[in-house]
Amino acid sequence: MDMAGKVVVITGATSGIGLAAAGKLASMGARLVLAARDRARGEAALERLRAAGPGAAHAIYYADLSKIAEMKRVASEIAAAEPRIDVLVNNAGALFGSRQLSADGLEMTFAVNHMAYFVVTLGLAERLRATPGARVVSTSSGAHAGGRLDFDDLQFENRFRGFAAYGRSKLCNILFTRELARRWRDAGVTANCLHPGFVATRFGDASGGAFARAIRFAKLFARTPEKGAETIVYLASSPDVAHVSGAYFQDCRPVEPAKAARDGEAARRLWEESARLAGL
Repeated sequence: MDMAGKVVVITGATSGIGLAAAGKLASMGARLVLAARDRARGEAALERLRAAGPGAAHAIYYADLSKIAEMKRVASEIAAAEPRIDVLVNNAGALFGSRQLSADGLEMTFAVNHMAYFVVTLGLAERLRATPGARVVSTSSGAHAGGRLDFDDLQFENRFRGFAAYGRSKLCNILFTRELARRWRDAGVTANCLHPGFVATRFGDASGGAFARAIRFAKLFARTPEKGAETIVYLASSPDVAHVSGAYFQDCRPVEPAKAARDGEAARRLWEESARLAGL
């Protein structure tokens, strides 16, 4: 699992499992390229990577991944600077206790947790497809099992519930992975996703109210970010999955997701609707 000379682009890597995964991959020899929003946490993450993987020209780009224009811009900047991308890790995510809209009028959970994966991946498509053995790894969640797609109300205009919106976004991650694997199967790029387990991170802290308090209490019994990051690192680096694509993993093993996540027609329709929303 030597990653020397490999370039890994990762979103959501300034804290939690993203930072833990980035640090581990840096220690294995990879050069990390981060996409982040917060500059203070970004600079701290960059220093940690320089300590874990000294000598590599780790880099960071800043963008608000709730905004489609920012998703496109940061992907374009990274693609212009990186002649090759061996691994893209889509990991940025959030949970909101109340319905909020992005600058594009999208429900915020859907925008951050799904559209950012979709737009950034397609923005880096040329580099990924030109790099032999490239991989796309996306962080989903076991919460997808409670998610349901409603193409007549993807933005939860009716009866918004924070965790239901989160579950739907994580279902989207798996459907996106399936469709990406299907569409890119002849390009030599693999696409897989994972459930990291319930991890003690900053996740959910800003969701507000009783929900945020419940999340903080539950984290007392959660796994560490390092443990949660193990499957990300495995999918990004292990030769065991070099030719596996379109699968869903937990604890470094493939598992079957919920029935709704195995719906090929829903995956195709979600791709088309996402492309329309992104203007791609």
